[in-house]
Amino acid sequence: MDESLVWVTGAGGLIGRYVVAVASEGAPGARTLGLTRAQLDLADFGAVRSEFRRQQPRLIIHCAALSQSPECQANPRLAYKLNVEATALLAELAADVPFVFFSSDLVFDGKTGNYEEAAPVNPLSVYAETKAVAERVVLANPKHTVIRTSLNGGTSPNGRRAFNEQMRRAWEAGQAVHLFRDEFRSPIHAQVTARAVWQLAARGEPGIYHVAGSERLSRLRIGQLVAARWPQLHPRIVPGSLKEYRGAPRAPDTSLNCAKAQQRLSFPLPGLTTWLAEHPEEVF
Repeated sequence: MDESLVWVTGAGGLIGRYVVAVASEGAPGARTLGLTRAQLDLADFGAVRSEFRRQQPRLIIHCAALSQSPECQANPRLAYKLNVEATALLAELAADVPFVFFSSDLVFDGKTGNYEEAAPVNPLSVYAETKAVAERVVLANPKHTVIRTSLNGGTSPNGRRAFNEQMRRAWEAGQAVHLFRDEFRSPIHAQVTARAVWQLAARGEPGIYHVAGSERLSRLRIGQLVAARWPQLHPRIVPGSLKEYRGAPRAPDTSLNCAKAQQRLSFPLPGLTTWLAEHPEEVF
């Protein structure tokens, strides 16, 4: 048994990639194993059990998920299997060790904003419902932790996962991006999220934490900030309002209050405007 082994699921995704990338800073004595689907398919429960028993990790940071809301809406059974059942299995296997599960601000209905950890959840989509159910499963073990986060930006392995990448790809294709002026989130760079998760895991104080940007921004303002980084693409944004929107339910304001996590971190959780100003040369 490797007493220092840490599993990071979803290493092929956005947040998982950064959690692995900053592991040497966050857990300098650990051996971090970033797991992609090719390395371990979390839908193959037999394989997961076998690998856990063979490797016996001492900490699991579970970033993997079916995270695209339209895909979850179209295939709720798959969403439940990957987001709830796979999480429940990992939590069961990790019953005696720390387990950190990534959830979402979308577990809230967005009627008030500035949500603290104890606020009641009311998910409006299949994706959000699977996250809310998985939270309850994880928190049944007092050794385990739920991290709720918001829109995460950065550079993902496939170039498609981060909100900034999705906007940039649309502009590269000559498309306009439609964004609401009255839908609010707390965007954050995924590297900051990753650093925060390692520090919270190291403190050994399980529970629920909100880890997101310190700035409440509309989808429209987020798009304007990203567009300013890519003037050569002549980015086009079409402002809109949720009042005119006809489609699957959307939460208007899921901004998060991160005071609980901030008190336990050695660095500030920056707003997106501040982060972009402090990192002018970084691709975003």
